[in-house]
Amino acid sequence: MSKYKIVWLLFLLIISFPSHAQQLTEIKGSVINTSNEPIHGATIVLSGTKKGAKADKNGFFKISGISFGNHQVTISAVGYQTINRPITCTKGVIDLFEIQMIPDQKIMAEVEVIGRSTAGEVTRQPYNVSAIDAKKLYNTTLDIGQALNRVSGVRLRESGGVGSNMSFSINGFSGNQVKLFLDGIPMDNFGSSFQLNNIPINFAERVEVYKGVVPVWLGGDALGGAVNIVTKNDPGKYLDASYSYGSFNTHKTAVNAGYISNNGLTMTLSAFQNYSDNNYWVNVRTADFETGKYTKGRRRRFHDTYRNETMVYNIGVSNKNYADQLLFGITLGANKKEIQTGNHMDDVYGGREALGNIIQPSVKYIKKDLFVKGLDVNIFGRYNLGKERSLDTVNRRFTWSGESEPKDKNNPNAPGGENELRDYRFNNNNGNFIANLSYAINEKHHFMVNHLFTTFDRKGKDKYYPDLEINKSPRKTTKNITALGYRTSIADQWDLNVFVKNYNQKGKYFEEVKKNESYKNVETTVNKLGYGFAASYFVNTTLQLKASYEKASRLPENNELFGDAQDLSANPTLKPENSHNINIGLSYTKKWNEDNHIIIDANYTYRNATDFIRLYISPLNSNNKRESKYLNLRSVLNNGVDLNVKYFYKNRFSIGGNLTYQNILNNTKFEPGQVVESSVYKDRMPNIPYLYGNVDAAYYLHHFGGKHNTLTIGYNLQYIHAFFLDFPSLGTPAQRFIIPKQLSHDVNIVYAMASGKYNVALECNNLTDATRYDNFEMQKPSRSFNVKFRYFIRQK
Repeated sequence: MSKYKIVWLLFLLIISFPSHAQQLTEIKGSVINTSNEPIHGATIVLSGTKKGAKADKNGFFKISGISFGNHQVTISAVGYQTINRPITCTKGVIDLFEIQMIPDQKIMAEVEVIGRSTAGEVTRQPYNVSAIDAKKLYNTTLDIGQALNRVSGVRLRESGGVGSNMSFSINGFSGNQVKLFLDGIPMDNFGSSFQLNNIPINFAERVEVYKGVVPVWLGGDALGGAVNIVTKNDPGKYLDASYSYGSFNTHKTAVNAGYISNNGLTMTLSAFQNYSDNNYWVNVRTADFETGKYTKGRRRRFHDTYRNETMVYNIGVSNKNYADQLLFGITLGANKKEIQTGNHMDDVYGGREALGNIIQPSVKYIKKDLFVKGLDVNIFGRYNLGKERSLDTVNRRFTWSGESEPKDKNNPNAPGGENELRDYRFNNNNGNFIANLSYAINEKHHFMVNHLFTTFDRKGKDKYYPDLEINKSPRKTTKNITALGYRTSIADQWDLNVFVKNYNQKGKYFEEVKKNESYKNVETTVNKLGYGFAASYFVNTTLQLKASYEKASRLPENNELFGDAQDLSANPTLKPENSHNINIGLSYTKKWNEDNHIIIDANYTYRNATDFIRLYISPLNSNNKRESKYLNLRSVLNNGVDLNVKYFYKNRFSIGGNLTYQNILNNTKFEPGQVVESSVYKDRMPNIPYLYGNVDAAYYLHHFGGKHNTLTIGYNLQYIHAFFLDFPSLGTPAQRFIIPKQLSHDVNIVYAMASGKYNVALECNNLTDATRYDNFEMQKPSRSFNVKFRYFIRQK
């Protein structure tokens, strides 16, 4: 062997020895439960070292820099038995694949059905936030709105049954004062095919409810809080399909499917359908055409059928170097709603309809550590090309018996409508774009910038009045809201957020010059500045204190400015409303004897709002109808409290309840142009419930009929105290319209088999057949029965 070869051989031996001595590997895998669902936040630790990781939202984890040899991995998560697994590292990458964790029967009671999010970071935020773990409700026939109705401080008010008009409120602030988000994207003008009370609970993974100050990353101009629907984003392959049938010929179907491959190809599909005749019983006055007299009685609704179909499809990539997620989506939907009543049960119709569709492309881009560590970017965009239609072409009048007669007996075939002849078709051309940029200097200091841009341009035409001047007038708005935020964790116990917001809205609309004859175009620009903070302090591991403040503005929404082309009139002169908002809260958790666990949340709310926007329903006009429109009331003061208590015994029984009281007062002392104190000064605001609550209980029979089967018996009670339709000081007691006290009961039985693969649920809603109202004399469904079948399967 030549001397050169000997030298090279010695050199190779020298450099290979230390590399062999310092060989390192990494371990990876995923953590799932017995239902094959990922366990977000599970802790994986390499015993005897400081190396470890947290499982992400898909259950995945990775630990690098591990030396070759024998080690022990410890996997732990709240509510599950700890796993200790020995491993031998002899190669570059060790894949532990799926690690299945078994529920710990001793502490499973800590998992709430409604109250706290499964993601701990949601409720640990300094904001006043509650979260619904939607997965716990997948076997019910609840829609998202009905589930929200069981959260303290929250009310979803509906004018009827499935698909009816609705208004959502948090601590007395309602309608557009509360903003709705879907995965952080505003749901402004999604169309009538996609709203809270027709989206099934199976569509969401969880629903976050922010009561008061809203985080900067959500953006928008919420005045009284926000709801963020977080959809499914599970890894692997899954199929979740359900069908339910119930009273009033009600059918509901939901299908959720997803696929994420090893190379990152991502596809998700969510589709749902609702149909109901809504022919439930109501107590009404029926007119006699001959005598003109009214007879009180119980009648079925006969013109209230509702149906909708909606599909949301996304395709793209996940876990790439250039994108954690890049998805292109399309939302398609259609609906048809027969209109049974106007703004009062005496306004009964037999021919009016509303139809709509949604065609909405979207894009979503998420990347953590873009260019530099700590720089995270989220970009979302969507545009709705859907159309809406309002139809009123039956020139007759109806009674609750279903009988009808021509409005003009002398000319029965004359064209006309029950209100007015109309076939108005319009599209809102609504777009949303939101960009969120955050930078973490370190674990204790974070900066964030959020910008929201929305556009609206309603264009429409009436078939019967193609040259009507009012339909040619512009109805346009653009909105830009920019927020800057800073977050610091001073210590483990402290969390502080401060922020500033700039609100800008530009609008083009029409102003009436001569009643129903001539109009002029008007352009407006509004600029507002807001700011605030949210702070949290953990006194100890069981007690958390929260406080937040915001000087907030809320720009009028398009349906408030331009109406809905059905029962809501336009008011394009509305001004933005402003409010000083304060929230103070505490959260307390106590566990003893390993079997008993209690959770208490209490919150105080203060709102001082000016130019408060509220829905006004007029007295009967010359056509014997009531007009509804939004108006500014100059000043409103609200002091409110809500309390939520939940108790668990082992994993066998749970009971809880919440109560909300809100004293919302008219704080306008002098009406415009008046020198005498207003007669309704300090009156409670009308047509808003001020005292209401819920009680729920559940009993669990585990291994019922099989090792992995569970039978659950559930109960829910809802109470709403009586409240006035108008200001209490107006009229004598005999003249005051009162929405009466209401008490209703729901019961259900759910049987889950094979760890939730097969599920059957039986429900009875409004067990005692109580007469219920959310709006004045607009009766909600009578007693109903439902059965639901659900199939769920998931593979990695």
